[in-house]
Amino acid sequence: MGTSTPKASKKKIFITGVNGLLGQKLVAQLIQRGTFEIIGCGRGESRLPYDSFEYISLDITEEEKVKEVIGLIKPEIIIHGAAMTNVDECELKQEAAYIANVKATEYLLRAAERINSHFIFVSTDFIFSGDEGPLDENAVGAPVNYYGETKLEAENLVKASSTKWTIVRTVLVFGIAHDMSRSNIILWVKSSLENGKHIQVVDDQYRTPTLAEDLAEGCILIAEKGAEGIFNISGSDFLTPYEMAIITADYFGLDKTLISKVDSKTFTQPAKRPLKTGFVLEKARKELGFEPKTFRTAIAILSKQIILASS
Repeated sequence: MGTSTPKASKKKIFITGVNGLLGQKLVAQLIQRGTFEIIGCGRGESRLPYDSFEYISLDITEEEKVKEVIGLIKPEIIIHGAAMTNVDECELKQEAAYIANVKATEYLLRAAERINSHFIFVSTDFIFSGDEGPLDENAVGAPVNYYGETKLEAENLVKASSTKWTIVRTVLVFGIAHDMSRSNIILWVKSSLENGKHIQVVDDQYRTPTLAEDLAEGCILIAEKGAEGIFNISGSDFLTPYEMAIITADYFGLDKTLISKVDSKTFTQPAKRPLKTGFVLEKARKELGFEPKTFRTAIAILSKQIILASS
């Protein structure tokens, strides 16, 4: 006899932003696990190569549409990963950032409250000042840019909600999308050095970079266990972007002398970046059994995905 759960008894999980990097990884892992009925939304057509989940084209900044869709589907769990995440764009287009990151969260929360869904909200280390890190779940938010402000305000809406909720904070998510549409520090360093290009990389910012697959797994563990509260879900290696670049060059056997160490003042960007964040993961390890890949292992995973994508 098979042990698979009959579809009728599977809980429904609704994911926002499934066309994005995290969304793609969530759907892939959930299909593999087979424990939930998966419904995902995004803007426009689905960009995922799967047909074993339901896709809905939805603009989550339209309150009535959100209310209608969530009310119709009645998911037991909502993972809200969609957001405007380009930090400089948020700084320059604050109204758009507020609507995408705060109002959309508010509309989804209201819809979740009506049907008592477990609301899992994906947040960021950019809610912090960057004065000290790594940080645990009790650290107090004090953003230094508008993106961080919108995510902190959205977190506060989640905390004040009457439905069951979880906040997942993460750091510098990287990975490879199906259509190779997104770059990341590993791809950028690899491509630059392969082309003999000199690059400048900051060495005064500290992060715990997160493989997108690890973030997806952390979110799914929370959904499966019904875990509530705040969880740090990130990588465990505490690194500067310069150190990340050196490890990447080492892995691919590329010329490290092309990499110059600089500080943040070298670059003029619209949005200020927190200098030192990164997360302590003891709570996620203990309560969820979460264990992220090392940065070097993550590079190996990406390397295989690059080969597959180009074959």
